[in-house]
Amino acid sequence: MSVRVLVVDDEKNLVNLLRGYLEREGFEVHEALDGPEALEVARRVGPDLVVLDWMLPGLDGTRVLGELRRFSDAYVIMLTARAEEVDKIVGLSAGADDYLTKPFSPGELVARIRAMLRRPRDRGAEAAEAPLSFGDLTIDPGRREVRSGGAEVSLTALEFDLLAALVSRPGMVFTRGQLLRRVWGETYFGDEHVVDVHVANLRKKIEDDPANPCHIRTVRGVGYRFGR
Repeated sequence: MSVRVLVVDDEKNLVNLLRGYLEREGFEVHEALDGPEALEVARRVGPDLVVLDWMLPGLDGTRVLGELRRFSDAYVIMLTARAEEVDKIVGLSAGADDYLTKPFSPGELVARIRAMLRRPRDRGAEAAEAPLSFGDLTIDPGRREVRSGGAEVSLTALEFDLLAALVSRPGMVFTRGQLLRRVWGETYFGDEHVVDVHVANLRKKIEDDPANPCHIRTVRGVGYRFGR
């Protein structure tokens, strides 16, 4: 079955250009030119991946992303004409998996999409694993479900994969590079900053006090570890 990609941008010429590149790569491409249309199409076609512009009429990209995350765990690549670091952080914090700053090469976008889709997800192996418990936190790899204090925690697909990577070796320190390779894939060539943002997102969801985490700990100058 073809991978479904939803391209959302109000620049029709750019949408047509990306459609051509992606269809030549074998993707099934859908499009939307504004925020409300993006959500309508996403609900209708159930995309595997969304290419989402930051600045959109109707609803901006971050608001679209917030709504999208209520019903979809599709991968999301945010497009932005703004290069400031704070804009990248906001996009990633809203639930995006990656970002590209305009102008960009369509070939680079295709490469990012390919890398994202190659992330290792051995669902069969996960199904054989028993749920893991760490205090009030329970992680069920087979169901891809996380509970904290008995309440279900809503994670994106990438957030779950990042948490699963960390809990695979409790106490072991993972560098950002190791986490990028395990979660984003060997061919990912974005910067390492995405790891820090997604770790911060995870802490907000699973830690009682994100500023003083007891589960995901920072090892200064190295990376992160799960547990003591």
